[in-house]
Amino acid sequence: MPQSKEAGIEPAPGRASSTWGDFLRSQADALLACDFFETVTPSGARLYVFAAIEYANRRIRILGATAHPTASWVVQAARNLVMDLEDAGCWARCLIRDRDGKFPRLFDAVLKDAGIEVVLSGVRIPRVNSIMERWVRTCRRELLDRTLIWNQRHLLHALREFETFYNEHRPHQGLANARPLHPLTAPIEDPDRIARLDIRRRARLGGTLHAYQHAA
Repeated sequence: MPQSKEAGIEPAPGRASSTWGDFLRSQADALLACDFFETVTPSGARLYVFAAIEYANRRIRILGATAHPTASWVVQAARNLVMDLEDAGCWARCLIRDRDGKFPRLFDAVLKDAGIEVVLSGVRIPRVNSIMERWVRTCRRELLDRTLIWNQRHLLHALREFETFYNEHRPHQGLANARPLHPLTAPIEDPDRIARLDIRRRARLGGTLHAYQHAA
């Protein structure tokens, strides 16, 4: 028998404690995550995008884009997020963010006043905020890597289009191919209806994105 066991000490203390995965699963219905990411225009100007996502339904919210993410700008983005959540009837208890210096103390205070606790991720551990990190990769792969962003106004226009596309049209494997703002429709099993399917494609952003729907 190990000496630690003889001394009354468990070989793996804390094994029964909650893990990060347990926390995410237990709080998913009331959990948000946010992050900054960068993009660069052809002229070399660097722009910072700030976005938040709901864990339960993967709904994304583009909170803004700016060349100068000052403390006042970030705090106003937090206020806008709180108001948007209230308007949508979204009940959130926790928000995951990293330790980026762009977040002032007042950012956390605004969320705390709204009843949202800020949970800090570990240093250089992106998997702790994996849902948000995965969305950033998706945004880069499906939009930013395929679009020349000329300036801040153009970036905001492209992001708004992508936000609508992502929330209303793009299927998500994690949601059984449903969309964040629309439940999965019932499958068509009637052979006559299948034979008369008329699928229309709608191009967005000059063909960068495509939305498909049944013709009326």
